[in-house]
Amino acid sequence: MSGIGEILKAAGDFGRFQKWLVLLSVIPCFSVSFHQFCQLFMVPFVPYHCDTSWIRAVGPNLTEEEQLNLTLPRGTDGQFEQCSMYSPVDWDLDSILAYGLNDTQKCSNGWVYPSGQPPSLLTEFDLVCDRKDLNDIAQAIYMAGLLLGSMIFGPMSDRIGRRPVILISVFLQGLFGLGIAFVPHFYVYMAFRCVVGASVSGITMTILALGKHPVCLGGNHLDYSEPSFFPSATEWIGVSSRPKAVLTSHCYFAIGQMILAGLSYGIRNWRLLEIAGSVPIFAFFFFIRVLPESARWLVTKGRIEEAKKLLQKAAATNKRSLPPELLEQLKPEKEAKSGSFLDLFRKKHLQKVTLIMSCVWFVNSIVYYGLSLNVTNFGLDIYLTQLAFGAVEIPARVGCIFILQRFGRRKTQAVLLVLSGLVCLVITGIPEDQPVTTTVLATIGKFAASASFSTSYVYAAELFPTVVRQTGVGLCSMSARVAGILAPLIRLLAQYHGAIPMAIFGSAPVLGGLLCVLLPETRGTELADDTGDGHPPQVCKNATSGSQNGQVKGKGGDQDNESTKTTYF
Repeated sequence: MSGIGEILKAAGDFGRFQKWLVLLSVIPCFSVSFHQFCQLFMVPFVPYHCDTSWIRAVGPNLTEEEQLNLTLPRGTDGQFEQCSMYSPVDWDLDSILAYGLNDTQKCSNGWVYPSGQPPSLLTEFDLVCDRKDLNDIAQAIYMAGLLLGSMIFGPMSDRIGRRPVILISVFLQGLFGLGIAFVPHFYVYMAFRCVVGASVSGITMTILALGKHPVCLGGNHLDYSEPSFFPSATEWIGVSSRPKAVLTSHCYFAIGQMILAGLSYGIRNWRLLEIAGSVPIFAFFFFIRVLPESARWLVTKGRIEEAKKLLQKAAATNKRSLPPELLEQLKPEKEAKSGSFLDLFRKKHLQKVTLIMSCVWFVNSIVYYGLSLNVTNFGLDIYLTQLAFGAVEIPARVGCIFILQRFGRRKTQAVLLVLSGLVCLVITGIPEDQPVTTTVLATIGKFAASASFSTSYVYAAELFPTVVRQTGVGLCSMSARVAGILAPLIRLLAQYHGAIPMAIFGSAPVLGGLLCVLLPETRGTELADDTGDGHPPQVCKNATSGSQNGQVKGKGGDQDNESTKTTYF
């Protein structure tokens, strides 16, 4: 009996059909990068002070300067306080001028902002003073939506198929993304952002129908901490070409960040910006007929005839022909069962791998989002900073391939994490009057964090044995998602000291990088099939040739099973 992997090879595992699917992922990848970071540009800082128009009732002819001098206290720096005012009194103007006001209170009638400023989240919903923390809380809620969506849409895609889930997710993202532009209250905004985050996971998760590919797994129905493209596309691509395709989608995501910088620079009204970033996703529906269901999923559900038609269509698009006898050998396959969560902790060597890799993914996510969400605080123009942050991810992704090939997984993972952490620690000591130095260092940190993420995909997949690979990578992914939720909340600690958040973002990856020293090297090694080994994988003699054709030997010899294949970078 021939497996679907063998039939895909005959049909062309990365021909014109697959390339069109990868190209189609441009739209959702651009949309995801917009929603991931758009809020950063919707809360620009503007001067503000308490609304003290109450004094106009007794002094209608007061100038604005006179009004502020009478009703606002000054701080130690001589500037008007932004979050406090003198308590209103029932006096006439002469009494106020003669005796002055002494009692202060928090702003009770809202705030006043400079006239002529484009509408922003800050000015429309008063995200200042006691409400300023809502900005970072809203970002954390969006991240929580990513985690929630991966747990909802993952099982759903296994039940009803990849194509329906992708279309549902695209529709929800467009609908609620557009709806955000018309919300009347900030709490409604946060709820809609949570739904958008969930829909992002529905689009970007990389759950494979058979859960067997070690590089692109999002096991246990949990997607990676950075967007890839939809699984329906991933499952049509051959093993040796999947890393290349995923890398392409990561570059789309980086380009999307650069486009966000230009879009937000040109559109300063936050509602119009939200509309401009949300509407393009609806263009995806013009390509509904092009987006196929996953043939692998159809086979696992016993829908063989449908799978055959799609495979023949793919072969025709790739200008290949499938022998009828090869298609006739296609039989229903049962979904391979993964090991349980407890299997990761039954063996001592797996305990170490699980705990350290979960920590690595956690700290990697912390430093990545810690830097990405901090573009407004580096002192340089936020639009240029965002442009640089997006641009630097492209060489980080591509360069990671050659770095892994030259130096191996363990050294690369450790050095990149330590580098990203040290950069953050150095930033804490840079004076505020040197924004260029700070931004350059932050860009270097973003480069290291992005390359480290790409490394962790490969490293984690090669460390976990086949039977628990889904579960292990899923656990790592979940730890990264939790870190993504915590990253914006850590920024709230800046109210106690401005260096605390960056110190945390720096020390965590340094610790994680040092822990990588305890892990085994996996470059050129066989993938373990079960949890019985009490030692690291042994180096394969044919590792070099295996890296070229995308296959390695399983423990039981040559096997045509994707669970024992990998593509070495």
